[in-house]
Amino acid sequence: MADYSGFVPRSIDNTKNCNDGPTTGQASTRYDYIQKHTTGGNEPLTGLPDGYTVCDKWLHYYFQVDRIQLNQQINGAGLINIDGAITSGGTILGNSVQDSGGNVLSAKKNFDIPHPTKKGWRLRHTCLEGPENGVYFRGTLKDKNVIELPEYWTGLVDIESITVQLTQIGSSQDLIVEKIEWGKRIIIKSGVAANIHCHYLVNAMRKDGENLIVEYQGETPADYPGNNDEYSVSGFHYDSKQG
Repeated sequence: MADYSGFVPRSIDNTKNCNDGPTTGQASTRYDYIQKHTTGGNEPLTGLPDGYTVCDKWLHYYFQVDRIQLNQQINGAGLINIDGAITSGGTILGNSVQDSGGNVLSAKKNFDIPHPTKKGWRLRHTCLEGPENGVYFRGTLKDKNVIELPEYWTGLVDIESITVQLTQIGSSQDLIVEKIEWGKRIIIKSGVAANIHCHYLVNAMRKDGENLIVEYQGETPADYPGNNDEYSVSGFHYDSKQG
């Protein structure tokens, strides 16, 4: 019996041509499985000889290739598991992007800038979400009445925007913010002259750049009506910003 396992394409003059070449034709919009024409049994290109039985066709439920060139987009509701790196010259969109370890990428919103008061240093913060470009400083105060703010705050925040929250520990102390000195020190006092023991949370708004526009009309972050150069929006243009 003849061996029909090989694929024998023909040229226009019906001579054998096994050279590699491009595939041409109309673009289909169907989402069908790729058929494996020769796997699972011998199947000729044309009519079958007498007594020849073929196997059922196999489909590419799994497949392996060395390289894929994607010209437009990937649609799907499943997972993409990658052991290596993902390099993109465009935008990766989605509710979340995970690496091969299941970690959600870009879950933390960071900024890293030249230090506002120390030459040759840098300053990195990770950000809370809120309706302003805000920063915070927190800690615990015990047996003293002065909260020393970070030295760089004088170059980073609008000192008029500083607010302070105090949580008494152990007893009622009638705590009062007596004054804020030059955006550097917060003086606390007790209205009952008790020893001070409290947690504190200090918030302020950054003074560099314009105020955040919280709500705006548009379809994408590109429609932001303010200075979009001040922001890196995770999942939109974070990795495309240059300089």
